[in-house]
Amino acid sequence: MKKNMGSLDKGIRVIAAIAIALLYYFNVISGTMAYILMALAIIFLITSFVSFCPLYAPLGINTCKTKK
Repeated sequence: MKKNMGSLDKGIRVIAAIAIALLYYFNVISGTMAYILMALAIIFLITSFVSFCPLYAPLGINTCKTKK
């Protein structure tokens, strides 16, 4: 897998995942919506740690700064 996520993109995803987890923890979200958002938060964290977003590849998006 070739890295295609920059540090800003990764940071935004981590912050979004933390926000979703806090919403779930404080019972702001519940039920099916909570499970869907928690799954999305987990996906955000995994893609942030591996620096690869599978959705970016077919769309040709690359936010990672390459070294020349």
